[in-house]
This record gives sequence, structure tokens and C-alpha cells, in this order.
Amino acid sequence: MEPVRCFIAVELPEDIKKGLKSLQARLKSGGQFPAKWVDPYSIHLTLKFLGNVAPDRLDEITAAMEEACRGVSPFNLEVKGLGVFPNPRRVQVAWVGVGGEVEKLAHLQQRLESALAGLGFAPENRRFAPHLTLARLRDRASTDERQRFGQLIADSEFEAGYSWPVSAVNLMRSQLTKEGAIYSRISSVAL
Repeated sequence: MEPVRCFIAVELPEDIKKGLKSLQARLKSGGQFPAKWVDPYSIHLTLKFLGNVAPDRLDEITAAMEEACRGVSPFNLEVKGLGVFPNPRRVQVAWVGVGGEVEKLAHLQQRLESALAGLGFAPENRRFAPHLTLARLRDRASTDERQRFGQLIADSEFEAGYSWPVSAVNLMRSQLTKEGAIYSRISSVAL
């Protein structure tokens, strides 16, 4: 059986996706950049990337998610600010930040890491930095283009006041195509 490329995420409500779409349109009007913009209706908050997984392991992953979510109550997050990784001089990724009850989000993410480590999924080496990816600069982007894109992000504001309740986490499938990744929900675990 063919492996399934998957990750665990919090999905966003439609009004936030529409707000991200209008933000992307505003940023795109700021100049031409060799960027791959994420489909705003596919943007999500990734908690754990699992990579290629054998289909017969999906049930045990969902069970680990249930274990991690047990006793965790719903909480609220908000969309807050713009930024880039790794820094404004060498931009690779442009993102929208996440605020609100981020300590509860971080606690949930750590519980997921622990539960999945028991199944052999290596914990992430980097500190968890919750964000919503807007765009990735292509490898061919010059140093000047990266700096100009970083300046555009630094000069732009996005304090739209969007917030949403997080009441579930989802195991998602990622199918890579020439047009971009297509995401579909495999399972959902309520908080």
C-alpha cells in the first residue's frame, strides 16, 4: 500500500481564510516576487508534520491523538501580526502570527509530541512557533528579492481581529500536485 503523507493540524474557519486571501492580495500588489503563495483556503495551523506513513498506522496515530487530547478543554486563538522566517534579510517564508491562549496550544502540541514519540515519530528539534504560512520564496529568489520581500512584510500590518475557538485537532492528508498541495481530513479528535 502506498504511504500517506500526513500531518496534524488545527483547521481555520472560513472568515479567517477570506481575511488571509485579502491580505495576500494586498501583499501581491506590493511588487513582483518569486513566491509560491499558499492557497488561502488550504491554510491551517500545523501542530506536527508526520511525513509519509503506512496506511495501516493511521488508526494508531488517531488513538495517540485521542490520548493527547484527553482532558484538554477547548481554547481560543487569534490571528495576530505578520512575520518571516528565518529573518527579514534572508526571507524564506512569510507568515501570520497566532495569539490568544497560546500556552494552551503549546501544551496540546507537547502532549501530541509525547504521544507520537511513543509510536516512533521523532520529536521536532525546533521550538514550536505557531504560525499560518502565507508564502514561500522560491529557491531562485535573489538576496535583493528576499530583502525587498522582507521589507514589504515589515511595512505591512495585519491586525484584523480574527479569533476562533479550537475544539478539535485533525489528522490531515497532503497530496502533492503541480498546482500545490491538496489537503483532506483523515480523522478528527475533539477536545
